[in-house]
Parts: sequence; structure tokens; C-alpha cells
Amino acid sequence: MGSISKLHAVVIPCPLQGHIKTMLKFAKLLHYKGLHITFVNTEFNHKRLLRSGGLHAVDDLPGFHFETIPDGLPPSDLDATQDISSLCEAMSKNFLAPFTDLLLKLKNTVSENNPPITCIVADPFAPIAITAGEEIGLPVVMYATLNACGYMGCKHLYALREKGFTPIKACHRKKFHVELGLIRLCFADLSDLNNGYLETKVDCAPDLSDLSNGYLETKVDCAPGMKDVRLKDFPFIQTTDPDDVVFNFVMGAAETSVKARAIAFHTFDALEPQVLDGLSTIFPRVYSIGPLQLLLNQIEENGLKSIGYNLWKEDRACLQWLDTKEPKSVVYVNFGSITVMTADQLVEFAMGLANSKISFLWIIRPDLVTGESAVLPAEFAETEKRSFITSWCPQEEVLNHPAVGGFLTHSGWGSTIESLCAGVPMVCWPFFADQAMNCRYSCNEWGVGMQIDNNVKREGVEMLVKELMEGGEGEKMREKAMEWKRLAEEAAGPQGTSSINLDKFIHEIISSNN
Repeated sequence: MGSISKLHAVVIPCPLQGHIKTMLKFAKLLHYKGLHITFVNTEFNHKRLLRSGGLHAVDDLPGFHFETIPDGLPPSDLDATQDISSLCEAMSKNFLAPFTDLLLKLKNTVSENNPPITCIVADPFAPIAITAGEEIGLPVVMYATLNACGYMGCKHLYALREKGFTPIKACHRKKFHVELGLIRLCFADLSDLNNGYLETKVDCAPDLSDLSNGYLETKVDCAPGMKDVRLKDFPFIQTTDPDDVVFNFVMGAAETSVKARAIAFHTFDALEPQVLDGLSTIFPRVYSIGPLQLLLNQIEENGLKSIGYNLWKEDRACLQWLDTKEPKSVVYVNFGSITVMTADQLVEFAMGLANSKISFLWIIRPDLVTGESAVLPAEFAETEKRSFITSWCPQEEVLNHPAVGGFLTHSGWGSTIESLCAGVPMVCWPFFADQAMNCRYSCNEWGVGMQIDNNVKREGVEMLVKELMEGGEGEKMREKAMEWKRLAEEAAGPQGTSSINLDKFIHEIISSNN
């Protein structure tokens, strides 16, 4: 492949926990392959990494440096995810100028420790990278922290809007409200959904004259490589506001991403072959490079393990607690870094877990409950001997612990692929973004998941957790998850498709200046 010792990639993620973690892993792989890396965080998230990992968590290492840009947002809770709509607006309005200035600074201060910039490696949800690259004359390649089906969903938002499927029409607006700007559907009256409103199929040239019968349950067959996907499975589709900041940011980012020289996805060929083929009809060069942790497991220690990924401080005591438990006896519960719920929903989850009599490890972030502290019911105290509750943990170590037999998850892609790599089946409660699509594929295509009703009730939680951990369906899902684990390990092996694609992607970087 030739010498790449002078290649310099500037890596910029979308400034959210899951995106930063994934992009840092990818940057480590590129560094191991010989690239000089400059990793760009916002000042807010850089400070969080320092607080969670200690003062040396982001020390510069030979050929791997950190830089920061301001986000232009007012001060907020230092230990909570920033408001998503405000962050999207800031990325659109505030990020381009400081990022361009940083690129110019790096370009104008070339030295032995700062070789000339070869290209920008951008998260597709940092679309300012395309504009900055065009302004300065730098090629851009992208690494999507989503999987293929999630990103295909984002790429089709424009078409769905043009066809009139979103925003939701006024005649249906009474069925939901927007909570915290995060576009979570909340059903005021679930009985009113029996008409199939959320289950309609979309053929991309539909008759919109009757929106009352099965509108969002319609199947959408216009996305290449995707079958039997419903309108409601698409990311951000359920907004009622044509000016919705998050929807329009994501739609715009997906449209902009086709300008990149190449795009890679955090997946592997065997998991999503049809959708990857479909994406190849949209993007000029498409690669599957994942699962990242399995690829990282293939490389020798080169000093980068000291760089952590988490914006919250990890509580490693949970691993010692897991050591005391029988194999496959614990359900791990974590709703990720963005999901929020009401106090009532927290109680329903708590009592469902309590009534299941299954041991559980539950991650309750400080900002998990909407607008207030998480308060567990008094009767929940009886779970003390079979439960461990903390605010954050080393998730991949937890999922790979022998004691963990199931995962109650929000279906974020990072969590989903980490669960697949560990051979752990899931109960899914999707909340936001691409999570509905991930849930759909986990349950219907990959055979590793069961979905909890949106309107969570303790009886449903108890039933599904029991089935997951002790039932016949749970055992079938566990066998399927172990099969995906084997295929993931094969893809990440030295001769696997993801390893080969990583080398091809680096070749794109090498040739990007030619």
C-alpha cells in the first residue's frame, strides 16, 4: 500500500457520547495503521473527558493529538448531555468558523509533529466538514457511527418529506406531543392506535387522501435493500413541525454526506448485505468497517489504550459484583446517553425488574428522568441483594462478562453492535434517532431482540425479562446472538471483510490528494 507515515487525518465526530466513542475507536485504528491523527472535540466534551478519565485521559501521544473548538452554547449541566435541538442548531451555525480556523492553523504550522493535512475524516453528522474541506481544498472521507440500515433511513428523510409523509399532518397531531425537543412520540391514548395508524406501508408514490388508516404502519419499499420497513421505523419521522431543528439537521447532513469521497459504516458485510448494496447505489464508495472493538482487539498495544471514551466516570465496582453471580444470570439495563423517561416510566421499569426476580445491573444516569431526580419506589428495596445500580459503567466489559445473559436497551447502534459482539440477546425500548430502525432489525431480521411496548408497564417488563433470561424464545435469541458474534469475529479477523475494507479505506485516504 506504500508508505503512509506522512499522512495526517483530522477526525471530527458529532459531539455526542456514542459518536465520540465510535470515532475515537476508528481514529485509533487509523493511527495503528500509521496515520497521524488530530482528533477534534468541543471544549465542553473535552472537559468532560478530562473529568471522567482523569487529567491524563487525553494526553497527546506520538502522532495522536487532541484539539478543541467552542460550541457557542450557553453553560449547561456539566454532567449531562446537552440539549439535542440546541446542539444541532449550534453545529449548523457555530462550528464552521472555528473548525475552519483550526484547519488553517494546522495547515500553516507544519512541522515534524504536525505533518501536512492529508484529509478530513468526518462523522456524517458533522456536515461542516464538507464545507470546510471545500473552502480549504481538503478531501473529506466519512465514517458513519451508525449501521447501514440506520443511515439508509436518514438518507431517505428528504424523499419522505417530499412525498408528504412528514411532518405528521395536523389531523393526527392530537396523538402525540414532542417532549424535551427530543422528538419522542408519547401516545395520549394508546387505544386510539388500534386503527393501525402507525403501521401503514409506504410505496413512495402513495395516495395521501386517507391518512387516518394505518398511516405510520405503512411499509416503505423505496429504500434500496430494505424490506418491510414501516414509516414509523425511520429516524426522526414522527415530528409534527416542518421547521423541526433536529429533523432538518439530520436530513441535511445525510444529503450532504454524498459529497464525501468515500463513506464507511460501523457494521460488517454479513449483517447487512442488502442494505450495503443499496447504499452503493447512492454513495460513490461504500465500506463496512466493524465491529470496531473486535478490530482493535487484533492490534498490539501501541500506547493508545490510555485514551478513554466515556464522558461519564465509569464505576468498575459493578464488575466485581458480577463476579459473584452465576453464568447468564444477570440482565444488564442501560438506556444510553440520551434517552430520558418520566418518573412514572422509571417506576414501571423498576417494578417490572423487581417482580421478575431476576438479578440485574441497572445504569441510572443523573439526567435519566425528565426534569427531576430518579426516585425508586419503596417496595423496590427488596431487590437489594440481587441488584446493582450505578450511574455509568464500562459497557463492553459488562456485556462480555460471563454473568450477563441479557440486555434491556434503548437500541442505540453502539449498544446494539456491542451486544451482538458479546452474543447477548436484547429487550428493546427504542427512544430516539435511529433506534426504532435498529430495534426493527434486531427483532425482525437478526432474531436477537424483543420489543417492549412504548407505553411501558411493569407487567410487560416482567414478562419480557423473564422470557429473555429463562424462556425458550430467549434461548433461541441467545443462540442467534452467538452466531452473529462468530460472524462478527470472522469479519474483524486478519483476513476478514472489515479488515480488508479498512485497508481499502486507507487507500482512499492515500489517493485522495492525487
